[in-house]
Amino acid sequence: MILSVHDKVDQRGRTRYRLTETEHGYAWGVCAEVEGLFGEPQRGTYELFGWVPRAEVGGWVGNRLWLVPEDETVGPWLLEDAERLGQPLGTDSLVLTGLDDYEGPPEGYRGRVRVHDGHRWLGSCREFVRVLPHKQPAPPLVLRGLAQGDQLRVALAKGTRRALDLEQAALEIRDDQGQPLTERLLWARVSAWHPSSHGTDLIDLELDGLVTPVPEHARPIWERWLAGPPDTAAAWAGLDTRRRWAWHDLVRERSAYRTPRDRPAGHAYELDGRHVTDEPGLYLALGEAVNGPGGYFGGCLAALDDCLGGTFGYTAPATLLWRDAATAREHLSQALSPDGEPYDLFGVVLDLLAEGGMHVTLA
Repeated sequence: MILSVHDKVDQRGRTRYRLTETEHGYAWGVCAEVEGLFGEPQRGTYELFGWVPRAEVGGWVGNRLWLVPEDETVGPWLLEDAERLGQPLGTDSLVLTGLDDYEGPPEGYRGRVRVHDGHRWLGSCREFVRVLPHKQPAPPLVLRGLAQGDQLRVALAKGTRRALDLEQAALEIRDDQGQPLTERLLWARVSAWHPSSHGTDLIDLELDGLVTPVPEHARPIWERWLAGPPDTAAAWAGLDTRRRWAWHDLVRERSAYRTPRDRPAGHAYELDGRHVTDEPGLYLALGEAVNGPGGYFGGCLAALDDCLGGTFGYTAPATLLWRDAATAREHLSQALSPDGEPYDLFGVVLDLLAEGGMHVTLA
């Protein structure tokens, strides 16, 4: 049910954030400002002993780093948003940090591992140690100038531990045009509340922090999107690969609130390939070719296949003129599967488009 207080706080931007109870859908409250949304997620650390490099490993190593055991009976695992912490003095070790996938390394395996970033082998080590992050409470999430819903007023009036446990909630986030952008789920427990300086009858509500805050490197991307969606294509072109992925995350999450009108069969699309120098650039350019600036059309091969099936702005058959395709061919033809097998990502995408009824002309 829509929060009645929404009518009282109807100026643009005043309802950017909305805390919603997920089971029944009513809103705990709306506000214009939130603290604690951005931060650094807790990251795991790997020390790779006897590191033998095959390529230079910079400060930010890659969005997806695959660790491939030499023992072929054991499968690879993923380290996301990986960074290099450095090399301890007097050792032959390399230290990496990142977000482990839900499985992490195979239990009990500490042997030889090869490492690649999806495009090139970075090196190998004779053994490794994995250090899990210490459990630390996240900084509180503070909703400033919150206009309360009736259910929240009742809970705060009771003030009991049970009443202040709001359970699972969604922090829904809108842009300055009032359009849904994304949301973050959290287990909302009220730790404090005070009268707010933002206005009469408004409060500053303090909740337990987000389990996974938005990384600080993504803050400028979010600030750009909170002002409203891009009105020109390739607004992401000047970003590095890490921030292109952050841009794509918002493109994908925003698409969950929109059902693009499928163009009729036979439509002619055009892709600007000048900036397709990495994998996020590929999917961002495809999304804009089909659905315009800020448009979504997949973020991996499986998602692209889903989009080609319909309800994502596309109806087969159709044509696609891919301009400056040589850029993508140069940067995406040499890729590695999770287990390290080489393949041509550019060629696979072309095959997938063809199977989905998209006739592609390379220019």
